[in-house]
Amino acid sequence: MGAGGGGDDEGIRRRGCTYRKDDFLPEESFQSWGNYVNALKKTPFRFVDRVLSRSADSTELVEVKARSHHEMKKKLNWWDLIWFGIGVVIGAGIFALTGLEARRHAGAAIVLSYVVSGVSAMLSVFCYTEFAVEIPVAGGSFAYLRVELGDFVAFIAAGNILLEYVISGAAVARSWTSYFTTLCNRSDTNDFRIIAHGFPEDYKYLDPIAVAVLICICCLAVLSIKGSSRLNYIASIFHIIVIVFIIIAGLTKADTKNYIDFAPFGPRGVFQASAVVFFAYVGFDAVSTMAEETKNPAKDIPIGLVGSMVIVTVLYCLLALTLGLMQPYNQIDEQAAFPVAFQAVGMGWAKYLVAAGALEGMTSALLGGAVGQARYLTHIARTHMVPPWFAQVDSKTGTPVNATVTLLAATAVIAFFTSLDVLANLVSISTLFIFSLVAIALLVRRYYVSGVTTQANRNKFIACLFIIISSSIATSVYWSRTDDWIAYVVTAPLWFLGTLGIWLLVPQARSPKLWGVPLVPWLPSLSIAINIFLLGSIDHASFIRFGVWTLIILVYYFIFGLHASYDTVKDSEAKRLEGGRNNELRKVEAARVATRDSGLDGGSGSNASETPAS
Repeated sequence: MGAGGGGDDEGIRRRGCTYRKDDFLPEESFQSWGNYVNALKKTPFRFVDRVLSRSADSTELVEVKARSHHEMKKKLNWWDLIWFGIGVVIGAGIFALTGLEARRHAGAAIVLSYVVSGVSAMLSVFCYTEFAVEIPVAGGSFAYLRVELGDFVAFIAAGNILLEYVISGAAVARSWTSYFTTLCNRSDTNDFRIIAHGFPEDYKYLDPIAVAVLICICCLAVLSIKGSSRLNYIASIFHIIVIVFIIIAGLTKADTKNYIDFAPFGPRGVFQASAVVFFAYVGFDAVSTMAEETKNPAKDIPIGLVGSMVIVTVLYCLLALTLGLMQPYNQIDEQAAFPVAFQAVGMGWAKYLVAAGALEGMTSALLGGAVGQARYLTHIARTHMVPPWFAQVDSKTGTPVNATVTLLAATAVIAFFTSLDVLANLVSISTLFIFSLVAIALLVRRYYVSGVTTQANRNKFIACLFIIISSSIATSVYWSRTDDWIAYVVTAPLWFLGTLGIWLLVPQARSPKLWGVPLVPWLPSLSIAINIFLLGSIDHASFIRFGVWTLIILVYYFIFGLHASYDTVKDSEAKRLEGGRNNELRKVEAARVATRDSGLDGGSGSNASETPAS
């Protein structure tokens, strides 16, 4: 016991990225080759167990969180969360993708693309908010899905959550370089990149500046969550000032003739751009990962999440409207749209202010993303689906240093090679997929509770949910293949009937304790439909990349993640059972000691002392 306890103390005192052997594969299945072979033989049984098992709210809030040794410090309030939300979202897409999508797909109707994406994001915000209030842990959607849809679905989502953050960070870092080039008065946004001849077109522009920026962000993210919040708050104020300037100054140069050919690529172009610029809303889910560090989650999270998303959506639409009025869509610059637009309308001096504001916004987005993605990985590692080394929280800073450094290193590698348009499409697929799962999980949480929901109600709920999902998928597939509309006459009413069926036929099994999504089941059902519909507008190549990534994480899951998480869960169950038995034995021991001391049973002491050991 002494050695074991000392080991634990040593682990608690460790700082930075130090490690021990047991930090990576400490589970029973990996203690020897024989154990591992036996574990592989039990893969089907273990897989079924993990698919059917569900975590509990209390498990995520207490037991899983305790595996980080140190608690994250509760220093944030709703004001911090609003500014984190603004900082992490604005800049991640509006400056990076608006020009690209306006030029290639939407034209001046890019403003409608932001409206569609904003509605979808707002619906998802409501779903995230209820979960974040009820389960305020660092795991965000990973923890929510573990509770409602089980370990396997949560792991698939987890892999795509991490992909989303790494890819989006890489995209913003590369866009940072483009705007920095504009600020330095260079005409070609690739001037500061290194051309690798012989590489494919989408991977030949190497970006060392993006790597340097990410290293600086990493240093800031590991130092202090409150310090990061204050820096983000100050930077976001400056950013908002610049955005207001862009809108006001840009509208003074507006030319309504640019709106004559409003949607040159038609509705398909609008929705195709909407699916890509959805990337601009990526980041708000990072706010939900800060629930564990929030002083009053029931109050702070709804205000922080919903408030920041309302502000962001309004600003996005105004910025897109302004850009479309300043220049004809076919003259908008794809890489640095806003600075070039000001130069084109005779306000060359303003392009420097705009570029500086965009750089600040992207820096805030990178910092907020770094904070959020590290907390996702921390909670995933607490379940041992990835090595528990990533779950360690530094004793002094109260931040997950290992997770932060690892993910930003991966982001830097991808940012060094990969072009912006490749990254943006891949991020949108992952994000829309995860948001759809969270909306499904919310419906499950409200309408199905084991031991409460009757079998008849369960079956009706499953049937209606199947109709909602399948009709949404059918609509998306049909949209991706043809401009005809006849199939929508079938799929849209089916979605409506599925949602109506839940509303009328299935009673809610659980009501939210503190804050709840309004208009359930309509709001989460609409979220599912819109997210899946937007997936139908993303290019085929991005789905192939998404499929390859999903295959990679599945291979990892069946080789390592499944067995590590299974062992961890069973070990926790055994400890809880043993703890219950020990409590009973201690009660028996105390009773016998009391009896002995009273002289009624003087010979039972030694036997009692041996009972726990046996």
